Amino acid sequence: MRIGIIGTGAMAAALGAHWARAGHELLIGGRSPAKAAELARRLGGRPGTPAEAALHGDAALLAVGFDAVAEVLADAGAAAGALRGRVLIDCTNALGPGFLLTTGTGPGAARTIAAATGARVVKAFNHSAEAVWRLDPPVFPDGPLAVPLCGDDADALELVSTLVLDTGCVPLRAGGLDRADQLEAMTAFLIGLWKTGQDPRAMLPPYAAITA
Repeated sequence: MRIGIIGTGAMAAALGAHWARAGHELLIGGRSPAKAAELARRLGGRPGTPAEAALHGDAALLAVGFDAVAEVLADAGAAAGALRGRVLIDCTNALGPGFLLTTGTGPGAARTIAAATGARVVKAFNHSAEAVWRLDPPVFPDGPLAVPLCGDDADALELVSTLVLDTGCVPLRAGGLDRADQLEAMTAFLIGLWKTGQDPRAMLPPYAAITA
C-alpha cells in the first residue's frame, strides 16, 4: 500500500514505523524539509511536502497538531476539492487548557476535517499516546490493543482496519463519523485522568459483569 504521512512528529514516526515494517511505501510530508528528510530516512520512505503526502497513494495519515490542520489542508488544495474522495486518517486531538476540546459544542475534529475536504475521513489512533504506538506490538496481558474506528465509508474503514492490524492491534468498528465526536470527547476525558495520575480502568467493570 502507498501511504502519505502528513507530519513529522512522534505520532507520524511511531505509526509510520509499523507501516514501514509491514512493507508499505511511505511519503513523509513535513513543513520542515529537513525534518521530513530525516524521518523519511529513518522509515525508508521518501520526503515531500504536506500537500504531496495528502495526495499520495491509497491513504494519508493526518498527524499534525489540530491548530495546524486548517493551514495544512489549505496548502493541499482542500478548498478546490483536491482531497475529495481521498481516504484521510485523522489521529488528531483538539485539546486546549484543562484537557477540554477546543471544538466546543460544534462538530468535532474529524467532522470538521471531512466538511472542509470532502475526504473519506476515518477517525483512528487518537485514543492513545505515541508511547503506546512505539511498542512493537502494542499487546498487553489482556491481549492486543483495540483501536476504535469511526467513519462512514465501508472501503475506507476496511483499508484503515488493515493498517490497524499492521500495528499489531485489532480494529474496533465504533460507528459512523458522527460517533467520532464521542470518541474525541472520551479521549479528552481519558487524557485528563492519565495526566493527573489516575487509572481509567478502575472505573470500568469487567465486560462479563455488564453483559450478565
